[in-house]
Amino acid sequence: VQVEFPRPLNSASLHPTKALLPSSTDPSEQQQGVPTEGKGADPRANLTTVSDKRLQIQNPLYPVTENSYSAYAVMFLSLIVFAVGIVGNLSVMCIVWHNYYMKSAWNSILASLAFWDFLILFFCLPVVIFNEITKKRLLGDLSCRMVPFMEVSLLGVTTFSLCALGIDRFHAATSPQASARPIEQCQSIIAKLAVIWVGSMTLSVPEILLWQLAQDTSPVSGMVTEYCTMKPSSSLPESVYSLVLTYQNARMWWYFGCYFCLPILFTVSCQLVTRRISGTEKKTECRGTKHSQCERHLNCTIIGLAIIYGLCTTPENVCNIVVAYMSPDMSKQTLDLLNLINQFFLFFKCSVTPVLLLCLCRPLGQAFMDCCCCCCEGCSPDTASSEGSADTKLKTEMSSSIFFDKPRESPPPLLALGTPC
Repeated sequence: VQVEFPRPLNSASLHPTKALLPSSTDPSEQQQGVPTEGKGADPRANLTTVSDKRLQIQNPLYPVTENSYSAYAVMFLSLIVFAVGIVGNLSVMCIVWHNYYMKSAWNSILASLAFWDFLILFFCLPVVIFNEITKKRLLGDLSCRMVPFMEVSLLGVTTFSLCALGIDRFHAATSPQASARPIEQCQSIIAKLAVIWVGSMTLSVPEILLWQLAQDTSPVSGMVTEYCTMKPSSSLPESVYSLVLTYQNARMWWYFGCYFCLPILFTVSCQLVTRRISGTEKKTECRGTKHSQCERHLNCTIIGLAIIYGLCTTPENVCNIVVAYMSPDMSKQTLDLLNLINQFFLFFKCSVTPVLLLCLCRPLGQAFMDCCCCCCEGCSPDTASSEGSADTKLKTEMSSSIFFDKPRESPPPLLALGTPC
């Protein structure tokens, strides 16, 4: 009797439909590199494609194509803005913090403004650039809520700082003894900064509840992209949800009135009143030349800050008004491009403001140059001559500049204007 043993059946013979699939090979055959039946392709290529689809992180920087030029341009521009802004804002903060004679109300407000500019460049700029390049939102929903909150808080700090500086110039012009300003206590300076910070952050709280993360699938590549949308969450309480909706409807005009018109009009009106009062006083009495020069420098500083702020916030306000009435006629790509341009203008303002302060404010600029020369080996003069020149400059600035509001009766040992190198 002959016994015939049947041949082992594979999965393809049991299920004929699986023979058409490229992934129906045996695991041992995949390890040995045996091609799949029918197509003759390596199954590992399909596994790589599946893993790439799961990651879905776009990298336009490599390989270099026509679409990569815009990504490289954004990277190059952002690196320049980031480097200039970080160095400039840190310089202003360190000069005011380390110098005894720089700790006045005026300089403290400028240092506070530099601190917020530093925060925006250090935290918000990388998030925006990462989202623009990879189409993925860094830190997810948290960044969608915190980036608008910090940006609007910066606008509030700049607005209230310009108002405070304008009031300071008005008080200096109307003071009976303008050349000898009263010394301001530390508690008063902290109170002014607290009002500016708390007021700005309180007005920006609705931005946290207004934004949230959304996803969209690209019809061309099929990749899932993430973006931030202005839509309140439905999980909010009814009263809070209605308030957020009211803020969303009035956001455009509130943004335009509070963060654009208020600082510009307030600064212009304070400058006009100050110039009128200064013109009438010049006719009656002759002031010192050095004091009048310092007054002009301070007024030029306020005007320069207001001009930079107005130029950098005008495009965003114009875009908000145009988009509010023409949004159905604009594509999503156009809206994203306008949003990116508006944010770059804000980052440009944060980068240019400290450079403007170092150029217009002579004490700040002189302190920055002294610190650079002190840290540079090829620029260091003799010890005796450097101490003598530093003392002479400091005494001259103390007698003529109103940047220094500290007591002059018993000052500490005279130091250079820069940070202790």
